[in-house]
Parts: sequence; structure tokens; C-alpha cells
Amino acid sequence: MTIPPNALDPASLAGVKLSAREGTPEGNKAVAQQFEALFLQIVMKSMRDTIPKDGAFDSENTRFFQSLADQQLVMQMAQKGGIGLAAVIERQLNGGVPPQPSAQELKGMPRANAAGAAAGAAAAPTLGVPYSAKAQEFVASVWPEAREAAASLGVPAHFLVAQAALETGWGKSVIARADGSSSHNLFNIKAGANWKGAVVEARTTEYENGQPVERVERFRAYASAAESFEDYAKLVGQAPRYAAVRGQQDGASFARALQQGGYATDPAYADKLARIIQGDTLRQGLAASGSGKI
Repeated sequence: MTIPPNALDPASLAGVKLSAREGTPEGNKAVAQQFEALFLQIVMKSMRDTIPKDGAFDSENTRFFQSLADQQLVMQMAQKGGIGLAAVIERQLNGGVPPQPSAQELKGMPRANAAGAAAGAAAAPTLGVPYSAKAQEFVASVWPEAREAAASLGVPAHFLVAQAALETGWGKSVIARADGSSSHNLFNIKAGANWKGAVVEARTTEYENGQPVERVERFRAYASAAESFEDYAKLVGQAPRYAAVRGQQDGASFARALQQGGYATDPAYADKLARIIQGDTLRQGLAASGSGKI
């Protein structure tokens, strides 16, 4: 059995602050749970204040220990799902990625459910990650294709690397085919009625009237990452709605033009992409991989 952290433990709170600065998925989960616990504590205190304080056992001491018990209770509630506030906050901190189960939670799931939960939402983007060898590896692997596609659009190559990183969580969440192989769809381009190539279905998050909606969509599948970049360049290079994207040299303007052209329904998509374009993870990945520098 896992014992939840003491809500008043200074070391526990310090650990949450450190996790918040690191921005890891595990840290974001702890921060979200702590925030929900604080919110629930306020609700609990408001409820306690409505109870008459003229009982035989009412005193400053009993109220003090009751508050300690309440604080620990709400922390446990937040860790077990609470009212769902922590999950919403965690999703936002992760840049739209649905909360992922912990290793302990996966251990307790049936085998099929655990595999599905670990996979997560196929097309859910990750806002950013601390610099790592994986990020460097991703940048190096797509840089040649990004340069070629970017040249045809008249935009800096690292803009396309950043968008592919956003769409796939730095290569970690590329949509998989039914047999488990990669679709190589690095930009999560959907398969419309006019698409004649291979198709793969995946669960994704779309926004309708500003609200996230989970559903299954059909996406294009490619034989290689190079084909993905070629198709992206064709889509953005030929569609009239992306005219403002072509030739763009400013990262924030590039991101806004994509969103205004209807590339994504996420209302925060442009901000997320601009932050990756301007962020240290991409800059360090380019420098370390020898791909170039911003």
C-alpha cells in the first residue's frame, strides 16, 4: 500500500515546488494533486464553519486536530481522483496530454487496459520536455527532411521541427498502425475524403466551442518520415488558407498563421508552438545534434 504524503510536511511541499520547476509529467501530476488538495481544503473548511461550535467536545484543540485530519483527507482524495480538478490541471501543464497512469496504477490494471492506458491519446501533443538525449535524437533524425520541406515553404527549418515535436511529443507519440508499426505521421494530418493513401485510426482530442472532446479520427499513414514532411509541405504550400504561413520568418507569426488557417482546433495551439520554437529544448537539441542553431 502506498502511503500518501503528509499535507503539512515541509519536505513534501518543497519536493512539489521542485517538480513544478522541472516540468516533468510526474512533477505536473504532483503539482496538480497539491492544487486540488488546497482547493478541497478550502471547501472543507467552509463546510466546517457552518457547523455550530457549541458541542461538548468543541474546543480550540479539537478544531486544530480536526483541521490536520481534514488536510490529510483531502490530499488522499486528490490522489485518488478527487473531483477531477487535478486531472484538468495536469492536462494543461502537460500541454494537452491526458494524464498518464503511474507504474503502480498500471500494475493494478488488467493487461489489455494497462497497455491502452500507457499508450495514451494518439494525437495528443506535448508542450515541451526538459532537454534530453531523446530530444536531441529526435531533432537529428528529422532535420534533413525538415530542411527540404521548409525550403519549399520559405520558412526556417526549425519551425517544422518544432511543430513535429509538438504534434508527437518529441517523437514519443507518433500514431501507430494496427500492427504496432509507425504511421510516420509526424504532423497528425487527418485523412479526408480525397486522401487515397494508407489510413490509420486513432483517438484524439478536438476542441468544440473551446471544450475538449475525445473521439476517434482517421489519419494519414506514410512509409517514412520523409513522406510525412513532403505531404506536410504540399498541404501547407498549396492550400489557400495557409498563404500567410508561407515565407514566414517569425516563429510566433508562423504559429498564429497555422492556427488561423485552421490547422488545429486547440485554442492554445499557436502559443504552445511558439514556445517550443523559442524554447531551450529545441535550441539545445539543434546545437547538440549538429543540426544548426536558432
